Amino acid sequence: METKLHSFLNSNLLNKYLVGETSLKESKEVEYFISNYPEAASAYEKLQNNLEIIAKAGAIDVPNHILSNILESLDESDDTKVIQLVQKTKTPWYSIAASAAAVLFAVTSFMLYQKNQNLNDENNIVVEEIYDLRSDIDKNNSKLDELSRELMKLNNPDSKKYVINGNERAKNLKTVAYINPIEKTSMIDVITLPQLPKDQHYQIWAELQDRMVNLGILDEADRKLKQIPYMEDALALSIKIGTKGDETNENDTEVAEISLKEE
Repeated sequence: METKLHSFLNSNLLNKYLVGETSLKESKEVEYFISNYPEAASAYEKLQNNLEIIAKAGAIDVPNHILSNILESLDESDDTKVIQLVQKTKTPWYSIAASAAAVLFAVTSFMLYQKNQNLNDENNIVVEEIYDLRSDIDKNNSKLDELSRELMKLNNPDSKKYVINGNERAKNLKTVAYINPIEKTSMIDVITLPQLPKDQHYQIWAELQDRMVNLGILDEADRKLKQIPYMEDALALSIKIGTKGDETNENDTEVAEISLKEE
């Protein structure tokens, strides 16, 4: 039974169940494991927590004015009024009447032409807005796919989570690192970073046996999961305050550190 549970946890069913992509049979299987196995329930809870973490990017909402314009344009009807010409008996003024009718016909035709042009312009606008709407939907679907892939990485049984809290120099600092030694991937999520002077920034470093390696700059403006280089045999991760333009770490101030050694 443990083998069956392990196979279930390593499958993608929990991820698919969370985003509503499972069939009825798969949903029943997931609910059975969640109800009967604490390990499955814990994994699903972790999955939900991680989804909340990576969902910071937020989906882009469709502008309200686009939908309103589309609905208004679709509801419009052609209310063109047609002026009926009443045929009169011939009079000595038939030439004047004919001229007046010709002028009236020309004016009416011009008005109809203008109205038709306006409708064509509005239709073109509606088509463009529908195209933009579809483009936004495609972008949102692409973001959803990216979030799903990141979610799978976070919930990989081989991924290890490290919460990095600041020391006395930066008490409000908090980041979370996710390291997978099997797939050799590293990701970091910035939660909070205390504000620094304009000439300084936060850097994340990996401590190796014989040296320190700079893994990049951390910025609170980049509030989403970020890939960082994976360092084989890293002993610890540390966050330091460095001076912009200075690639060395001789004068950096360490504000957070976490050991990667197995206890």
